[in-house]
Amino acid sequence: MGTLVRGLRVEFPDDITTHSKVQTFYFDADGLIRRHDYDAEVVAGGPAAHYSSEHREVDGIVVPTKRRVYPAGEDGKPVPEPLLVSIDLSEIKFA
Repeated sequence: MGTLVRGLRVEFPDDITTHSKVQTFYFDADGLIRRHDYDAEVVAGGPAAHYSSEHREVDGIVVPTKRRVYPAGEDGKPVPEPLLVSIDLSEIKFA
């Protein structure tokens, strides 16, 4: 994984349905999202670190084809076990 160079903390208004009201997105030097931190309030979960990697261009849109979500510790660092979500995309098409 490349170095994360920018973090963007977002606070969503109450009328937008999302994982949690406050989320942080991290981008690399190329402007690609690499990590997304949130508290999974919608399922009464705890803090999570969501990693995106292996970006690929499909029809002019850059898409991360590998996504992994880990619990985050009190220090904000990901806890390697358990792996909460694992998504691998191989056939991507836009309509």
